[in-house]
Amino acid sequence: MKNFSTLNEELQKIANEELGEVPSRIHEDLAAIRLWLQHQPHLKYRDDDQFLLQFLRGSKYSMEKAKTKLDLYYSLKSKYPEMLNLSNVDDERFRQVCKLGTFLALPNPVNGVGPRIVLGRYCYPTNKYSVEDIFRPACALHEILLAQDPYACVCGIVYIVDFKEATASHFLQMTPNFCKKLVSFLEKSMPLRIKSVYYINTSGAAQQFFKILFPFFSQKLRERVHVMGDDLTEMLKDLSPQCLPKDYGGNLPSLEELVLDFNKKWDSCREFFQENVNCGTDETLRPGKPLDIDGLFGVGGSFRQLIVD
Repeated sequence: MKNFSTLNEELQKIANEELGEVPSRIHEDLAAIRLWLQHQPHLKYRDDDQFLLQFLRGSKYSMEKAKTKLDLYYSLKSKYPEMLNLSNVDDERFRQVCKLGTFLALPNPVNGVGPRIVLGRYCYPTNKYSVEDIFRPACALHEILLAQDPYACVCGIVYIVDFKEATASHFLQMTPNFCKKLVSFLEKSMPLRIKSVYYINTSGAAQQFFKILFPFFSQKLRERVHVMGDDLTEMLKDLSPQCLPKDYGGNLPSLEELVLDFNKKWDSCREFFQENVNCGTDETLRPGKPLDIDGLFGVGGSFRQLIVD
């Protein structure tokens, strides 16, 4: 019995050509990944078709890559639950951060049938919120995309990160350890392809921060990064007005309106996130050696050191 959403004709064509999807073989592929999961005593995992299918799609149907991503996904959620394993969308502090609109997914995909755009902004007071507070809904947003968004699942994600309101205090929160956690989760474990990253309205301080962040990126991701100041010409050549808010010269409603609309999704996904309580890893049950998360990705330097260099 089929328990996953059917793609429209255009998306199915992209899935077939870019991801190597064979619709008639999906049930067989799901059975194979489930069989592996059943032999992993350390993993407490979601078993629904839609969730598992995305790990196959995000790995271009490489079973070994899908296994690695699934294992790392749950290992990171157990290692860093305060940021990565949201279970209560009604938490008061969480809702306060959501209202700030620091991160949201824009409603129209690129060119009508392309990647989903995720917008991030440093529009929060650092004396009230930590960077973990801010990125908790940001990371949870990706789980909503994973569960509900066929455009993100098949075509990937385009990030726009706006540094217009970023201050030195924001950058000081972005420690190497935090950058490691963020990149590990979004690039290494999340089965959503990162197609492009636009860093806009960047300052000299942002350029210094990138010296910490970029070493954690894979070479492929570094090649997809675009850094620009307040001249957005390069980005606007790639992204049409139909998929951008009016704040950036687009035809979509204002950011204020888009944030209000996007935040309704947390209510509709309440049960989905409640189920996170039961998911994760128990390293004492892992076959072989426990996974050394800290040793997987190197950490070095700090923003404060770079500022004075």
